Amino acid sequence: MIRVAGAGRGLPESAAVPIGRASFPAPFRSQLEFNPPVHGTWNIVHIGMRIPEAHQVYVCGINCMRGVVLTAAEMEARGRFSCVILKDEDILKGNVEQVTIDGILDVVGRLPKTPPCVLVFPVCTHHFLGCDMNYIYRRLREARPDVTFVPCWMDPIMQKHGLTPEQKLRRSMFEPLTERPARKGVVSLIGYDFPLRPSEIDGWLEMNAISLHDLPHCTTYEEYLALAEAELFVAVYPTALPGAPALAKRLGRPYLYLPLTFDAGEIRSNMARLAEALGLAAPDLTQAEQEAMAALREARELIGDTEIRIDMSMHPRPLGLAKLLLDEGFRVTCLYQDAISGEEKETFFYLKEHYPELVISSVIRPEMRYADRHSLDKVLALGQKAAYFSDTPYFVNMVAGGGLIGFAGIRDLAGLMKEAYLTPKDTRDLVVRKGLGCASCV
Repeated sequence: MIRVAGAGRGLPESAAVPIGRASFPAPFRSQLEFNPPVHGTWNIVHIGMRIPEAHQVYVCGINCMRGVVLTAAEMEARGRFSCVILKDEDILKGNVEQVTIDGILDVVGRLPKTPPCVLVFPVCTHHFLGCDMNYIYRRLREARPDVTFVPCWMDPIMQKHGLTPEQKLRRSMFEPLTERPARKGVVSLIGYDFPLRPSEIDGWLEMNAISLHDLPHCTTYEEYLALAEAELFVAVYPTALPGAPALAKRLGRPYLYLPLTFDAGEIRSNMARLAEALGLAAPDLTQAEQEAMAALREARELIGDTEIRIDMSMHPRPLGLAKLLLDEGFRVTCLYQDAISGEEKETFFYLKEHYPELVISSVIRPEMRYADRHSLDKVLALGQKAAYFSDTPYFVNMVAGGGLIGFAGIRDLAGLMKEAYLTPKDTRDLVVRKGLGCASCV
C-alpha cells in the first residue's frame, strides 16, 4: 500500500506511485477502467450545446443512447437533442447508411423550427461497418441545403488512438465558421467552454480598443458565426488543438496557443506573444504578479500545513499547479491523474527531482473502486475527483481551469482555496451532477 499523508489504509501500489519512481508519460499500465461517480467535467453533449440554436442528433443502438439522452435531459436541453436508433436488423440488412440519412432528415423535418446547424454523431457501429460518412453528409446537404450539418463522432473505442471524441468535436465545431472579412481590433477565443475570469488582460485590451469574443458569450447562431471575423484566433485549452490551426489556415488568419498556466514565466511570455501578434506593446505585469504572490502567501498563512490533493480534471496543468503550491510552501501530497501531458514533461521531471515523495494516484484503475477514501486529518482538495477520493467536504469545485487566466488567475485561485478551506460543501450532492456550470435538474 502507498501511504498518502493523513489517509487511512492508503492506496494500492498498483494504482499509486511516488513521482520519484513514476514513469513518463504513463505512470500506470492501461487495462480495465473504473469510472468514478464524479461527473462535473463536460462531455460531448455539453460541449456541442455551446453552439446557439444548434440541434444534436445521435445515431446509435439504444443501449449506448442512454448516457447521452440523460445528459441532455439533466441539463434541461431535451428540445435540442434527438436520437436515431439503430437496430440489429439494420446491421444485418446492411442499410445503416440509409437509415442514418433517412433518420436525420426525418428528425429535422419534424422539429417545430428548422435549426441553422445540426451536429451529427455517428458511433462505433459506423466504424465497424465501414460506413461511407462522406456519402452520408453529401446526401444530407443535398436534401437540406438550408441546414449546416456538422460531422461529429461518439466513438469511445477510439479514446486511445488518434484524436479523442472531444478533440474531434471541437475541431468540427469550427467548420461552420466560414470566411468573412477580418475586423481590426477583434480577437476570437476558440475551443474553450468557460468565459475567462476578469484579469490583467482585460484593461490592456480595453486600453488598446481590442474586443475579445468567445463562444460562451454567444447567444445566437449569428453571433457564433461572427467569431470568424477576428483578425486573430486564440486557443487556451489543449483540446482546441489541432482544430485551431486548421481553422486559421482555412480562413487565412493567424492563431496563437496561449495555454492556461500557473508558471509566471509562461504567463509573461503568453502576454508578450499576444501583444506582438496584435502589433502592440506588452503591458508591465509586475504589479499583477506581486498581487498574485501576496494572495498565495495569505492563503498559505490560513491553510498552514493542511494536506492538499489535486486532480487532473480541475485544470489542464495539474503538475504546474502542484509545483506552484509546493514551491510556495503548501503541503501538496497527492495528484490524481493517469497520464502526464506532453505540455507538462518539464514540470514532471522538476517535481520528480525536487519532491520525489509526491504521490501520483490513478483515477481509473479498477482497484480505485475499493480504495480507502477515509482521511484521518483535514484535506483540502482541488477538484471534484480529489474531493471524492479524499472523502472531504473542503474542496475547490472547479473543472477545466474554470476560466482562471494570468496572474489574476493565481490570485483568484488563492481566494478559492481560502473559501474552500473555511466552508465545507456537500460533496456527495455536487460531484455527481453532470457538466459543472451547465443547468442541472438533478
